[in-house]
Amino acid sequence: MATKAVHLEVVSDLSADAFLAAFRRFISRRGKPTNMFSDNATNFKGASSYLKEQLNLIKSVEVQNFVTQESITWHFIPPMAAHVSGLWEAGIKSTKQLLIKTMKSAILSFEELVTLVTQIEACLNSRPLTPLSNDPQDLQPLTPGHFLIGTPMASFPEEVPSQPACLKKRWNLIQHLRSQFWKRWHLEYLNQLQQRTKWNKPRRNLKVNDMVLVKEDNLPPLQWSLGRVVQVFPGDDGAV
Repeated sequence: MATKAVHLEVVSDLSADAFLAAFRRFISRRGKPTNMFSDNATNFKGASSYLKEQLNLIKSVEVQNFVTQESITWHFIPPMAAHVSGLWEAGIKSTKQLLIKTMKSAILSFEELVTLVTQIEACLNSRPLTPLSNDPQDLQPLTPGHFLIGTPMASFPEEVPSQPACLKKRWNLIQHLRSQFWKRWHLEYLNQLQQRTKWNKPRRNLKVNDMVLVKEDNLPPLQWSLGRVVQVFPGDDGAV
């Protein structure tokens, strides 16, 4: 089962020291992994210098010595097997693209960027995966956050400013950016759930008491509108 949990780290540069510092923070907060999986830059024809730099960083002596001492096995996906990393690559690509669109020309300090990225991480880990129980009155879903901290992700209820004058205050700017990311990602995520392609496997029909995700605009960050099916109306083909 894929939990689809996301952990985001901000680093000051692409040095081995910065990477190891971020990796140590990850271990301290999430626990030590036994296996790590990474893309191999040679999988991409004409891979960018950025991808190659990342690959060289992970394969550096400092990083490899650290993972060996910690009994961590680092795997690189085989050439021409991008499907192996399809799940996490899709999440990374979506997050990076939406973050770039959201920030645009905004200039943040390192501390402000860390705060924004951490709040975005909470948004990503709030997505509903499956019902927590079969009780038709229970609308609590299982989320990636449950696998990370044992409970759903939480957020302080805050009024998000929209007026340009209010955005001059740095904290208001961060909250505004988080809200904009949430709106973009929330819509994109719902659209992905609605996609139908010839590669999708047949799904069972909706049944009474199934939990469903209700599309609703203008929900605050980390809030999802959920419901239970109370009646179904099959078509001529039997599909709901």
